[in-house]
Amino acid sequence: MDLQFFLCWRVAPLFLLMPSGLRCMSVHIVNKEPVHVILGSNLILRARMERGPLEDISMVTWEREPETGIDPVRRTLAACPGGNPTCAGARPNIRVNVEQQETTLLINEYSTADSGVYAVTVTDHRGARTTAYCIVREYEAVHHVSVSINVSHSTLVCGEAWGTDPHFSWLHEKTTINQAVGKVSKDGATLFVTMTPICGHFTCMVSNKLGDSSATYTAAPCETGGRGTTAAVVCLVLLVLLCGGVLAFLLWRRRRHTNRGERLHEHLDDGI
Repeated sequence: MDLQFFLCWRVAPLFLLMPSGLRCMSVHIVNKEPVHVILGSNLILRARMERGPLEDISMVTWEREPETGIDPVRRTLAACPGGNPTCAGARPNIRVNVEQQETTLLINEYSTADSGVYAVTVTDHRGARTTAYCIVREYEAVHHVSVSINVSHSTLVCGEAWGTDPHFSWLHEKTTINQAVGKVSKDGATLFVTMTPICGHFTCMVSNKLGDSSATYTAAPCETGGRGTTAAVVCLVLLVLLCGGVLAFLLWRRRRHTNRGERLHEHLDDGI
């Protein structure tokens, strides 16, 4: 008894000095939160498990509860003993894999009812439990795109209702924005207009994995190059007519002077 007490007294401080990862089990979900899933596709959640050399996993449990609600009810999706590499879930489309340092939850044909807060709980051989959480939501298409203008700052702002992971792009008169027109913000939602005056059609296009939508802001019409060309042609025609008129006048005047000289010469001949 004295020897056992001595050994426990000598070994206990060593456990206290061990890093936390060696003294107790931990788990965290590696998916970037929140996880957005397209309806009908597969939901895959992965959790990393870290345990000490003296720790054994006795149970891995996956659960889900609604994200909102006064009294949300947590439902067990699967409970897998630590020694089993795979196990079936509460429904036929649910399966769980358990490895030495990772556990994976797979739900086939994701539906709206599968949205919520997911929890994975790892229980060690002593009954100690550690839990990690992750929010899962439905992947939404883009909706209700709009464009507003801030005249004082010469900016156009594109807004979108609730689409998941929206990507913004801008067009001016159906062509990509260039430096002569303006500059797009880093997130793509704002266009800083540099052209003066602001004119033409500005279109904001918003897209994600489920499609795209757009909205257009219409300013005053821009003066097109065709009008300038027409004005140049008119000026050229007028210049040609003016030059032609001057040339015709000079020819007429020269001819008149010549005819007058001939008549004077004939008159002098008759007098002689």
